[in-house]
Amino acid sequence: MGSTSIHRLLIANRGEIAVRIARSARALGIDTVGVYSAPDADALHVDSVDVAVALGGSSPADSYLRGDLVLEAAVATGCDAVHPGYGFLAENAGFARSVLDAGLAWVGPTPEQIELLGDKVAAKAAAVEAGVPTTSALLVTDGAVPDGVSYPALVKAAAGGGGRGMRVVRSADDLPAALEAASREALSAFGDGTVFVEPYLEGGRHVEVQIMGDAHGAVIHLGDRECSIQRRNQKVIEEAPASAVDRSVREALWEGALALARHVGYVNAGTVEFLVGADGTINFLEVNTRLQVEHPVTEAVTGVDLVAMQLRVAAGEPLGLSQEEVSLSGHAIEARLVAEDPAAGWLPSGGTIGRFAVGTELGQDGPEVASTVRVGSAVRVDSGVRSGSSVSADYDSLVAKVIVHAADRPTAARRLGRVMASAQVTGVRTNAAMLAAVCREADYLAGATPTSYLDTHPDVLAAGGPDPDVALALLLAAALTDAGDNHAQSPTAFAPSGWRLLRTMGQRQTWACDGVEHHLEYHMVGPAQAEVLVGAPPEPDDAGALGDDERRRVQVAFRLHEGGLVAIEADGTRHLVEVTRQGDDVHTRCALGALSFTRVPRFATHDLDLAGSGPVCPLPGTVIAVHVEAGAKVGDGELLMVVEAMKMEHPITAAGEATVAEVRFGVGDRVDTGNLLVVLDRS
Repeated sequence: MGSTSIHRLLIANRGEIAVRIARSARALGIDTVGVYSAPDADALHVDSVDVAVALGGSSPADSYLRGDLVLEAAVATGCDAVHPGYGFLAENAGFARSVLDAGLAWVGPTPEQIELLGDKVAAKAAAVEAGVPTTSALLVTDGAVPDGVSYPALVKAAAGGGGRGMRVVRSADDLPAALEAASREALSAFGDGTVFVEPYLEGGRHVEVQIMGDAHGAVIHLGDRECSIQRRNQKVIEEAPASAVDRSVREALWEGALALARHVGYVNAGTVEFLVGADGTINFLEVNTRLQVEHPVTEAVTGVDLVAMQLRVAAGEPLGLSQEEVSLSGHAIEARLVAEDPAAGWLPSGGTIGRFAVGTELGQDGPEVASTVRVGSAVRVDSGVRSGSSVSADYDSLVAKVIVHAADRPTAARRLGRVMASAQVTGVRTNAAMLAAVCREADYLAGATPTSYLDTHPDVLAAGGPDPDVALALLLAAALTDAGDNHAQSPTAFAPSGWRLLRTMGQRQTWACDGVEHHLEYHMVGPAQAEVLVGAPPEPDDAGALGDDERRRVQVAFRLHEGGLVAIEADGTRHLVEVTRQGDDVHTRCALGALSFTRVPRFATHDLDLAGSGPVCPLPGTVIAVHVEAGAKVGDGELLMVVEAMKMEHPITAAGEATVAEVRFGVGDRVDTGNLLVVLDRS
């Protein structure tokens, strides 16, 4: 890599991006050093590096945002470079400067460029000077509502990114509250509560251009990406190239990005973001002075390892790639698999991951630590978790990024849809079903994907699991292989527990899946054949007479295979199902879907529901605002308090009219799932 070669790299991050950076560094022969907080002591990214240094603390502010501790770790372990990844310290000019002052290489743009372009107001001014299409920004000073705002408007944080500190406002009455909430969220996420207001381009597309520059004055673009499908202004699905963008607009985006990069002498990786209107209007948004979460789709269509290029540029080498040599091939789509429930307002879901099987063939577990990144692979999974990993409210809810590459967009969408349908991540709720539904939805396939897509397609948010016949095959696989440890070692392990050579009364079982109970009754009619009744059995009336038996009767044959696979044939239709047991849970998946079941005991004592008379906390977090006090009268939907978790704010509201009897938590208090937050008296 030249006279300034990087020999040992400190990765100042966690999760999937830390794992991903380590892959490319390892491929270049570079030693890697990681850092970790107390909750991350056994995290995947810690096992993905050669050496890891404990930062202590549990929250980001006490660990990954402690630039002094990170730099101490780099110096103490003999590193000669620091890669910040994205988030945390990636766009912190002060930290970048301290790294350089310590004599280490900084894998990113210069501190001056981070300061200039990291401030979105200053970046807009620079864009105007460079001739990039944009609109003016109205800076908010001391919380005062600025004059001259046109609606709809967009409130944005001047620092940071990731959709935090951003609000769409449609009327003047809503602007003051939006400014306050955006400023508070920006201050929490980035340490800077400055916000500004700009026009919001209705029905627009979020299109961005990947740029890369070196210290020798060369700058190139590596095509564009579309990131229009978003929730809470955070990206969910990204693809390269952008769909439904004509050639003239695409070239204007490329040239605008290059003009700004040349204007500031940009070095290393960056992304220039635009909003493109339905009529082709281009509005410059911002520059992200770091590697983007969605960089893998650019790697897929260009075949360029962007992290490896970053490292070479940081070592003082030239890009080694001219604009003429950049070629784009096929189409790539990335889906962000997050620990959130789309059907419940994207409520984050924390917990411990039981089974993690994403993008793997049936009967095969995912690797403990991913190997060298394959930038041209058909299906790629970038993840920072594995079975047993903890998903904490202290950090982002991203579980994995699933990237597919194909010759064209329809094929890529179909391929991604299949991967997401068969994805299985247990222990937390995820958006896998929603992602699979989007990939099969007509407007998405037609490229009709403005930033309002999810708002206008609530059906995909409510998408459930697999089709009923597939779900039945998965249930049958769980039930008919539920033999128990002793039975599994017996000579009759090929058949369900309780099987007989003769026709006998059926075995009744109840299985729970996502809070719904499923009833089965089966009896064996052969060594690997059963007759199964699906549904709740008839109950006797007051006179003791049974009603009509309306259960579905299914003829089932099954055959066990190695690797936990079972072939289930139900009424002549066969599915190959993977069955995995973890404790009381049975996890099943096939090519068309995945479900987890828990056997419900035949006889159980049900405790009384002692839930309190008020809202309970939906997830672990921290109270950041309390809006009521004891004795206050509240109406239906009135805001009671705000809980921050997974870097997002979650309003807690009243259900119906009531009087506040007790406020159990104050600002700064930690709360857990199920905590009664406010006691309400409805008498």
